[in-house]
This record gives sequence, C-alpha cells and structure tokens, in this order.
Amino acid sequence: MLAPMNATEPTPTPGSSATEAQPSAPGTTPTRQPRNPLHGVTLEAMVVALADYFGWEELGRQIPIRCFQIDPSVGSSLKFLRKTPWAREKVESLYLFMLRDQRRNARD
Repeated sequence: MLAPMNATEPTPTPGSSATEAQPSAPGTTPTRQPRNPLHGVTLEAMVVALADYFGWEELGRQIPIRCFQIDPSVGSSLKFLRKTPWAREKVESLYLFMLRDQRRNARD
C-alpha cells in the first residue's frame, strides 16, 4: 500500500538523497562591502574601541545614556544597546566619527 500524500518528509528526487544539503537560494551569499566601515564590526568591538579612545567619562558625555555614565561596563552597554535601536545608531555614528578622526590624525 502507498504512503499518504501529505507526509511531512520531503520526497527525494532521482539522483539525490533526502539527507543532502540543499543549496542556498541565489543572492543569499554575503556580499563584500569595501566602502562600509561598519561591515563586519561587532557592537562589542565598537563599544570597546570607543571606551579606549574617549574613556567612559567622555563617552557618557558624548552619548548621555546611563550605561555609559553610571557604573559603565561593556556587558551592561551591550545589553542596553542591543535592545535600543536609537542608542545603537548614536554609538555607530560616534564610531564613524572616531574612525574619521583617527584617519585625520594619522595624516598629520
């Protein structure tokens, strides 16, 4: 007797097995973004770089949020920034400013 047609397992096509990895859809491979300085930079790397460059006190003045002002740490900052898009945008903007400033200082 035949199995019902509404079985949940995919039916293998001739010449393939059901356990083979399916190729990813076209266009889903990550693209290189050589002109995007934020590409590949984690939020943690940004926070650490900003804290090293400005210090926590100045970082709290530049971006007035409590995780930078009261008992600042990378962990508490990441927890807040991952949940708060507007604050993350400010961190990304300040990070880009820092990169431009570092490039300017390197030229001098």
